[in-house]
Amino acid sequence: MPADSGEATAEGQEKGSTKDDVSPSPQPERSEGVGEGAGGVRLKMRLVHTVRETRQAVTEARAQGRSIGFVPTMGALHAGHLSLIEAARRRDGFVVVSIFVNPTQFGPQEDFAKYPRTLEADCALCREAGVDLVFAPPIEEMYPEGFATTVHVAGVTERMEGLFRPGHFDGVATVVCKLLGIVQPERAYFGQKDYQQLVVVRRMVADLNLPVEVVGCPTVREADGLAMSSRNRYLSAEERTVAPRLYQALRAGAEVLRRGGTGEEAVRRAQEVLVSEPRFRVQYVEAADPETLAPHPQAGRPAVLLAAAFLGETRLIDNLVVE
Repeated sequence: MPADSGEATAEGQEKGSTKDDVSPSPQPERSEGVGEGAGGVRLKMRLVHTVRETRQAVTEARAQGRSIGFVPTMGALHAGHLSLIEAARRRDGFVVVSIFVNPTQFGPQEDFAKYPRTLEADCALCREAGVDLVFAPPIEEMYPEGFATTVHVAGVTERMEGLFRPGHFDGVATVVCKLLGIVQPERAYFGQKDYQQLVVVRRMVADLNLPVEVVGCPTVREADGLAMSSRNRYLSAEERTVAPRLYQALRAGAEVLRRGGTGEEAVRRAQEVLVSEPRFRVQYVEAADPETLAPHPQAGRPAVLLAAAFLGETRLIDNLVVE
């Protein structure tokens, strides 16, 4: 499940409508644009909470000849999520968004309890964005009594986020694998903001021969460069003014690589920019191979710079691919 975005992640607004648009055979509406069925008929957006309802809706859409695009999220949707939905709408005829705050990807000292849950607002955004189906399961639907399976992806999970968040990627891989099995999309859309997560999901899909195309979409940023994240709302006003320094540090490191410097030199330069702001508590700055995430200490491109740091009580992550 997208951690911050994706992280992360996890999206016409009908004012005053908060009920689930669920029925076994929903009545079609006339609509324009992507997502239409035969004869330009498009189904009203539906909110469902069970695997059975989700599979039924997807089966009906596929019977109409519509390809399935899937955007997994943890909710608290923002413009980054909406860009994933837009990408899905451009390529697929039926767009599914999942909203599920996945407990298995949070550590014991992390923010599962306080992670924002804004289902009504999220559904309004999804409706406005042209989503066809929102799947918002309760925890017991995804992890029923007796659930005993974990998906572990070796190698690409062992550094950076995997080092500082033990077990995180097992939770991500397990829930994403389950969601892909439930929705069975042609394509699934993930933000590059959670870059290591994207690599992990691609490795899992390839290793397990899952019949889905994993589409990575560019990071969406605020005007000052801060990568959009559901956790940005934790920042105080003062912290928010400082937060773009993380992206500035990555840009400084990227410039070193573009000028022929090594990955080690790029990391040192990014760290210099970050430590000049004492409110940051840096966890890691790394240069890595964009496909394997193996360390990239040498000169040469492509490479990806990745960083994580606490600003106050808020943990921020970001990355920059240097072509």
